Amino acid sequence: MSDSHRFPDSFLWGASTSAYQIEGSPLADGAGPSIWQRFAHSPGRTVNGDTGDIACDHYNRWRGDVALMKMLGLQAYRFSISWSRVLPEGTGKVNERGLDFYDNLVDALLAENITPNATLFHWDLPAALDDRGGWLNRDIAEWFGEYASVVYARLGDRVPMWATLNEPWVVTDGGYLHGALAPGHRNLYEAPIASHNLLRAHGRGVQAFRAEARVGQIGLVVNLEPKDPATDSDADRDAAQRGDAYMNRQYLDPVFFGKYPDEMRDIFGDAWPDFPADDFKLIGQKLDFLGINYYTRGVVRDDPLALPVRNAYVRQTEHAYTETGWEVHPPSLTRTLTWVTERYGPMPLYITENGAAIYDAPHTIEGAVHDPLRVWYFREHIKAVHDAIAQGADVRGYFAWSLLDNYEWSLGYSKRFGIVHVNYETQERTPKASALYYREVIRSNGASLDP
Repeated sequence: MSDSHRFPDSFLWGASTSAYQIEGSPLADGAGPSIWQRFAHSPGRTVNGDTGDIACDHYNRWRGDVALMKMLGLQAYRFSISWSRVLPEGTGKVNERGLDFYDNLVDALLAENITPNATLFHWDLPAALDDRGGWLNRDIAEWFGEYASVVYARLGDRVPMWATLNEPWVVTDGGYLHGALAPGHRNLYEAPIASHNLLRAHGRGVQAFRAEARVGQIGLVVNLEPKDPATDSDADRDAAQRGDAYMNRQYLDPVFFGKYPDEMRDIFGDAWPDFPADDFKLIGQKLDFLGINYYTRGVVRDDPLALPVRNAYVRQTEHAYTETGWEVHPPSLTRTLTWVTERYGPMPLYITENGAAIYDAPHTIEGAVHDPLRVWYFREHIKAVHDAIAQGADVRGYFAWSLLDNYEWSLGYSKRFGIVHVNYETQERTPKASALYYREVIRSNGASLDP
């Protein structure tokens, strides 16, 4: 074992989950319904009609899951907080029992020297707020600030890492433009408004954090997917630029540059509104770090019929793809990290999600789960992170997605991302080969990546 891939001594190794995907018991102990509770129970919205009613039953099994994290050597655990557990109506009366769950989880993590990393919003908006317009209502920035302040007041003395939002692009593209995710809208005119209000809420969440004078750090988590043109034609290059503006720069340029990419008006046409200048002062709150979720790249061609972005993905022959149809392309992770550094300036970066849906048998085979493709995926992507650090990116941590097989949103339980296998009938947890591999990477701080 050599040291050619050893990471900095302070590098943080962890795994990520989200509330609705693993907790189950979504209405327990006074919690209110979320838009995902409502969406999942709407006929035809999810594969096999699957819901998060039970999921991984983490709400009841969290003690064992923390012990599992300890066994795997995790140094940090990234989880999200269910807004509707804390504020069943989205605003107003606080549900103390909902906060107690996260309070106890944080204490258990700290007792095992596992750093808690909390995300305030991972897609599960309280249904009561959706009834008031949800992300289309400008008041939601203040609603989010109120929620954030409640959570900071309870957990801010012990949680050193916070993120306001997880993947605002997915919330808008899936929830307001294409209807595949909650709340299930399909409206070209709604999508820019939802995106803008998500960013305004992010800014308000950062303001609330600063007002509390917390000692921790706060950031934003975005999913980034570099876009490559399928050919050298001007049309395909333009298509790639539009895709990059829509998916990547739309959620970073306002935070760091105080404006949206020029391509947005071309993409949305008369559906793109003029936003008040003062909004960008709120959006542009200083971040302590940026979280990046990376899974794949997009090779695209010009397609005038694929509205609104007018591009289409081109499958790459002889390349590996995951069960979700995503190309495995580790070099693009290096490129993403160096691009962020070059475009927006040096800043602390964390890989807050990275992983793959690989076919795993529903049940363990002789008490084991062999997932060599996932092992390969992690090895090559972690090496790509190391390459980015060598090229000047200030990457300070890596979180595998996901700790557990879980509820994969509208795909239900049909895809498995976990490094730990979950038998959904018995709730038995079995670390996969990828989990044991990752444990050794953590133990050696990356040195085991070398042959």
